[in-house]
Amino acid sequence: MIGLRVEHLDHPLGIHTRAPRFSWRLPAGGARQVAYRIRTSNGWDTGRVDSDRSVLVPYEGPPLGSAQRVTWRVRVWADTGDLGWSSEDWFEMGLLRADDWTARWIQPREDEVPPPGERPAHLLRTLFTVDGGGPARLYITAHGLYEAFLNGVRVGDAELTPGYTQYASRLQVQTYDVTDLLRPGANALGVVLADGWFRGQTGALRSADQWGHHVALLAQLTVDGVPVSITGAHWRTAPAPIVADLIAGEQTDLRSMPTRWASPVFDDAAWTGAIGADHRFDILTDSPAPPVRRVEELAPVAVTRPAPGRQVVDLGRAINGWVRLRGLGPAGTRVVLTHGEHLDADGNVTTDHLRPAFPFLPAPLPAGMVDAVVSTGRPHETFEPRRTTHGFRYVQLDGHAADVTGVVVHTDMRRTGWFSCSDERLNALHEAALWSFRGNACDIPTDCPQRERAGWTGDWQVFVPTAAFLYDVAGFATKWLRDVAADQWDDGTVANMSPCPPAEGRGSTVAGLNGSAGWGDAAVIVPWELYRAYGDERILADMWPVMTAWLARAARMARTGRHPDRAAARPTPAPHEKHLWDTGFHWGEWLEPGGSNPFSGADMGDVATAYLCYSAGLTARIADILGSDASGYRELARQARDAWRCEFMGTDGRLAPDTQANHVRALAFDLVPAGSRSAVAARLVDLVRATGTHVGTGFLATPYLLPVLADAGHLDVAYDLLRQDTEPSWLTMIDRGATTMWERWDGVDASGVAHESLNHYAKGAVVSFLHRYVAGLSPVEPAYRRFRVRPRPGGGVTWASAEHESPYGRISVRWTLADDVLAVDITVPPGTTAEFAGRELAPGEHRCAVPHNGGKGRRP
Repeated sequence: MIGLRVEHLDHPLGIHTRAPRFSWRLPAGGARQVAYRIRTSNGWDTGRVDSDRSVLVPYEGPPLGSAQRVTWRVRVWADTGDLGWSSEDWFEMGLLRADDWTARWIQPREDEVPPPGERPAHLLRTLFTVDGGGPARLYITAHGLYEAFLNGVRVGDAELTPGYTQYASRLQVQTYDVTDLLRPGANALGVVLADGWFRGQTGALRSADQWGHHVALLAQLTVDGVPVSITGAHWRTAPAPIVADLIAGEQTDLRSMPTRWASPVFDDAAWTGAIGADHRFDILTDSPAPPVRRVEELAPVAVTRPAPGRQVVDLGRAINGWVRLRGLGPAGTRVVLTHGEHLDADGNVTTDHLRPAFPFLPAPLPAGMVDAVVSTGRPHETFEPRRTTHGFRYVQLDGHAADVTGVVVHTDMRRTGWFSCSDERLNALHEAALWSFRGNACDIPTDCPQRERAGWTGDWQVFVPTAAFLYDVAGFATKWLRDVAADQWDDGTVANMSPCPPAEGRGSTVAGLNGSAGWGDAAVIVPWELYRAYGDERILADMWPVMTAWLARAARMARTGRHPDRAAARPTPAPHEKHLWDTGFHWGEWLEPGGSNPFSGADMGDVATAYLCYSAGLTARIADILGSDASGYRELARQARDAWRCEFMGTDGRLAPDTQANHVRALAFDLVPAGSRSAVAARLVDLVRATGTHVGTGFLATPYLLPVLADAGHLDVAYDLLRQDTEPSWLTMIDRGATTMWERWDGVDASGVAHESLNHYAKGAVVSFLHRYVAGLSPVEPAYRRFRVRPRPGGGVTWASAEHESPYGRISVRWTLADDVLAVDITVPPGTTAEFAGRELAPGEHRCAVPHNGGKGRRP
């Protein structure tokens, strides 16, 4: 057996899940599992279990204790015989109870706190003695961002720790194996502590001090399970010559940075004692996601000098992260780095389009993303601002021409999906969507990596199926959903973003913007998509209270309120209106070409009622899986569907509003009667052709546009839209130099002027069409236990391939089209089956050839 995992992680250290789940894969070949046996080092032995289950098998052994390390292995019997025992794997628990902590919270002394964006980081340190050896663990977290050093050596390689969560409810603890960093005798533990999300500028409104006014640290180092160093009043602290803010940037004067400050020989007599702090222990938890890391480095593709003393570096693509500078110049040289996605007409970095502007703010907010460093003049000196991140392609250096390396920073997820085809522009589109997700997977799924960096629910719910093909996002999305649950209001409202900063949540001046249809529905849709991708039933159970509370709120709003325009036009409500959701604030079909401004108060009942129906239907299916009563949710879905038809579908079958988005949603959410589907699809085609075959949808409907056209028999129109290269279209972005997806269809207009974010993954959800229709690979059962291979050639594409690393192993599809023959090579991993052209394919390699009608869209 290979690929042993616990939960969704490899060798998890410091987990808090009391009943972790085990997964494994069968070795390559045609074997099918018929039974398994799990044995753990703490005495649990399942014996032989006759089952083909190999994904997320729950632990049912003795209760697991804090810091307990457990080794395990699995034996598998297949239809080919006994495959024997796997190699040994392990997991280790974290500190599970508040009384496991002997450490106390501490904070640096701050007599006066500077304004946001101008606050220094702090250095904290302590000395301790170690007499003997043994396994050593550092358990550490912070209010703010921490970076730990043991005897001058950095601990671990995780960035931006402890990560971004709803700090009022959840604070993550990292566990590090530091055995090899300790030495007999005197040791020193040092920490750099900066504002981060906790106290720095956060969210769409850039509010600061969201969760507290002071940074703080909690750390406990143990050897053989015995604490040898803990945070307390004996720690010493001093301001660092580092001013760090995640959005504003980082400024460092290397001349003032004390040397060897985290080593035992440093004299900290001039430093002050740390202050004790009274913070919670009951909210400490782990992360089910891999950490944020520096995952790749990019060399510049071009360097220009548009003005004296100025250097503009082009990394060739937009990323999330920072740059590393070498060759900082003579002592006292100051280099200012301005990061951006676009250049102005003179070749300088511009961030004008990245200044957040809202109708309730007096002026746009600053763009931020400016770093600065002052050199000591020492040879081989480097600068790497690890307490901030930027979304950028270009970096402008003023003051000195240093050597630049781009550092890509995001959650270190495992790549699981690949696509390529004969059309290089479609390949470039796929790459742009991929990199847009990479740029927005920084501990949470963000909307953009530069302006807001917020975990907008609507953006993630439309993109999560695509993300789950490209990367293993099981733990990443689970972590985020825990914040969605923590952010939910008592009345069932789901926040616009999670983690939701208090300045944008309940009780805030913009509280009324929360609870939008299509955004709040992420509480239902995201868990459902995780179940489809990974077979994770536990996430459905965990999110069940959130889903049902959200639906109760939506149904209540439909029942108890009416949109003012509807009430004026029809003073007496029609019977169906008690299931018509047309009240509250809704983002609607955000950034739909020519669409309504959500701040105008326009009626969004067509969107909201559609989502009420769709989410209620999904919740009914989830209830069936969990063994709950689904009847009420099926009835709610039926009632919402009937209300939608009564209000937005005429007796002649025509829909209102007469937009692409409304027709797409009607088909995708099964809102129209079966007998009307072809007419609705035909009208959608008319609307597309009336725009000159251009996309007319915004955030919510765009992912469904091409699939509903293809499924309705209009594959040619879907390909025409996909390959359209005039605005608005996907390929316009590519032809205008995009390396990530734009927020707006006209992100860079025909005159070369940039508008808003140039790195928003939402519109990149179109590449699921490349995976599922062009290449033809789509799941039928959860975790791809059963999958379908059905290529839909068109648009002049003569070959395509897709690979996906499913929980059961690598799936591969490659087809070529020549002389009206579609030749398809398919790899079916052990434990799965595939459907192709009416046949069932067993595990193994398959080569198939079927007649095809020249790629006109009919099924092979």
